[in-house]
Amino acid sequence: MIKIGMMIGERYEILERIGTGGMSDVYKAKDYKLNRFVAVKVLKQEFSENANFVSKFRVEAQAAAGLMHPNIVNVYDVGEEGGIYYIVMELVEGITLKKYIERKARLSVKEAVSIAIQVSMGLEAAHNNHIIHRDIKPQNIIISKEGKVKVTDFGIAKAATSNTITSNVMGSVHYTSPEQARGGYSDEKSDIYSLGITMFEMLTGRVPFNGETTVAIAIKHIQEEMPSPREYVPEIPISVEQIVCKCCQKSPDRRYQSMQELIADLKQSLINPDEDFVKLMDPDEEASTRMITDRDMAQIKRQSDRHDSMDEVMRLKKNNLRVYEEEDEEEEEDEEEWDEDEEDYDPRMERITTILAVVAALLVGCIVIFLVGRAMGVFQFGTVPEKEPVQEESTEQVEMIKVAGMNVEEAKRALLEIGLTPEIRYEASATHEAGTVLRASVQGGAATSTDQEKLMLNKGTVIILTVAESAEGVKVPAATGKSKEEATSILEKEGFVVNVTEGYDHTVQNGYVISQSPEAGTTATPGSSVTIRISQGADENKVRVPNLVGMEEMDATVTLTELGLEVGNVTSAANEDASLSGKVCYQSYSVGSYVDKGTAIDISISTGPEAATYRYSEGITAPTEDPDYQNGMAVNVTVMTADGTQLLSTQTTTFPVATNYTGIKSPTGTITFTFRVEKEAATTTDPNTGETVTSEAVSEDRTVSREVSFTQE
Repeated sequence: MIKIGMMIGERYEILERIGTGGMSDVYKAKDYKLNRFVAVKVLKQEFSENANFVSKFRVEAQAAAGLMHPNIVNVYDVGEEGGIYYIVMELVEGITLKKYIERKARLSVKEAVSIAIQVSMGLEAAHNNHIIHRDIKPQNIIISKEGKVKVTDFGIAKAATSNTITSNVMGSVHYTSPEQARGGYSDEKSDIYSLGITMFEMLTGRVPFNGETTVAIAIKHIQEEMPSPREYVPEIPISVEQIVCKCCQKSPDRRYQSMQELIADLKQSLINPDEDFVKLMDPDEEASTRMITDRDMAQIKRQSDRHDSMDEVMRLKKNNLRVYEEEDEEEEEDEEEWDEDEEDYDPRMERITTILAVVAALLVGCIVIFLVGRAMGVFQFGTVPEKEPVQEESTEQVEMIKVAGMNVEEAKRALLEIGLTPEIRYEASATHEAGTVLRASVQGGAATSTDQEKLMLNKGTVIILTVAESAEGVKVPAATGKSKEEATSILEKEGFVVNVTEGYDHTVQNGYVISQSPEAGTTATPGSSVTIRISQGADENKVRVPNLVGMEEMDATVTLTELGLEVGNVTSAANEDASLSGKVCYQSYSVGSYVDKGTAIDISISTGPEAATYRYSEGITAPTEDPDYQNGMAVNVTVMTADGTQLLSTQTTTFPVATNYTGIKSPTGTITFTFRVEKEAATTTDPNTGETVTSEAVSEDRTVSREVSFTQE
């Protein structure tokens, strides 16, 4: 789990979370190796156990890692540590285009076109590298504080070939192209459509299609006509309107065919916004009726006669011949040659020529089929020994061997020796010894009959070996203090994957291990990663940050000064560890990292565990503890906490009194009631003596106290 202040990859310190998405969180981090701030995208914990999500996460990094362009958020690094999958990217200080549109309601034409040009330039670089974004939307476009526009989040991008590729990715439905909504082919022109929708939103402040469900919106992209942005903002120039319209054509063939074409029109619209220079394809004009020319008539006649001659040949061959038609190359002749053909045209000669051409094509076809069949052994002449066909060396096939039950190292060596590639996967097993091969993805050596064919595989075939591991895992061996080669050998022998990082340390010889993670003696699953940090020796210009946590402020200051470092900001902060009260509980640079001399290290002094807080929201009832209290009396009510804080002081004649106090620092308090009791003069007779006694009228103040406990928040 990611925590603020932790180090990942032995170089990135997590500083704060700056964003979150459906399957990942984005953090601001400090890269100590290159001394710069970066953005670290971390796959959420609930998805890190899912192989599909991890695969998508890695695809994002691989898709964007090869792109270096000013209008694309660059990817620097990708890694995994302790089940945490992360991508390190360029940190762009700014806001998304979506938030920018929300703040300004809608953008000016010049600003919208300028942003569209920068986005197009970034996408052009991606398309030139055969990368299609497939999720262009304002949320994936960042505007930096300097006004630079950058495209990010290539999470569903795929490397494209020269052909279009099939994708079921919907992207964000408000910006998805019709072909993506259908789940069909999507290519570079799908990005152009999504950019057109984004331009529409920049210009109008709204999306063109909306609905109650994603399906309803997707259907509108497929079926409904695209509204003009001038319907909402009439002052939009005609050229910009037409650019948006051309980007958002339903048919990809009617859109811009490349980002280069779109950029050219966008730049032209900045110079001549009211010019009608955008070339739109009118589907009605494309399908309109045209007058047939003499040249067309001659060609139709020629093709009709040729069709008749073909039917005749087919009848002569009784449908046993396969006719291979050759493309008519006579379309390249000029107008004069067409006129001569019409004058000299002889239908009978044309039929004879066609028959001869078909017969020649059939002969050539038969010869080719015979030669191919003979090479493949279909047509064999003479005596052939009834033996297994001899394997040609060019096929480079080998017989698969049985590896189940073997030790993993022996199985690996055996497979490598015969030219197969082993890939190891581990599975907990209580019935097999750790390191035993449980099964292989391709089972070999199981033939029980001589009649059964041997299992032959091409050399280089990947064989996945499932290997037993202890349910408790194995202890990580000690690598610290050993050379890089020795440490790697020890760890790999135990089945761990070794990751190597570098650092400076004047106490550890160059090329030897400074530290390892997980530490020696801890238990880990074979196949998991162990990171070792290799010393590059001492760096006179670098200082290793000491551990200041637990020191008094004065001791920390002395320690930093002796190392050539400085004390930065000193703040106070609560800390759950009571033993750190009055001592350093936080330092701005991680222990063991290397910084330049003179670097200021911020520290925090612990004020102890954060005190619990309480709330009081109960109604205060009347002071019936005093028998002389009567309803309707004026009562002064005071609520004081045990630490002397007054919460309430009021006078009332009705009860209960409502309260609602939070953040109280004491668990208990006292409620005090003060009221005046009025007693009138009264005459009473003593029943024993018969004496009459008259009492005077009395007015006295009464006080009632009540202890109260508050509820902890």
